[in-house]
Amino acid sequence: MPDWIKTGYLEYIKRLPREISVHLIEIKPEKRTSGKQTEQLLSAESQRIQSALPPHCHIVVLDEHGEQFPTTKFAHEIKRWMSEGNDVVFIIGGADGLHVSIKQMANEMIALSKLTLPHGLVRVLLAEQLYRAVSILHGHPYHRA
Repeated sequence: MPDWIKTGYLEYIKRLPREISVHLIEIKPEKRTSGKQTEQLLSAESQRIQSALPPHCHIVVLDEHGEQFPTTKFAHEIKRWMSEGNDVVFIIGGADGLHVSIKQMANEMIALSKLTLPHGLVRVLLAEQLYRAVSILHGHPYHRA
């Protein structure tokens, strides 16, 4: 990832309270020069994603076809997901998206935008929205609606 993505992501993650831990796990994408069809590439990536998931986690897939909602509702959804007592895992697809098996195993499928966004930018946007949602839940003035 370019430095600006790492910098933007880390800027928001470091602002989160200590009781919220975030672990970024990057899955190596399948090489696009292997001659494999997109379905084969996504299938191989999905196996790596599944093997990286913690047991009994709440899976939220980011997808342009997912549900969109205002930030305040996102904050309440995060609170609800966290109250279940499981790790909440956000999965961002690569250049070709995600395999259907990953989407099917998701507890939620959300969209940050109807626009198609590069996955690096989605990482920064998600980090900012997580920080904003936690700010809302803690009554911090960062979010001004």
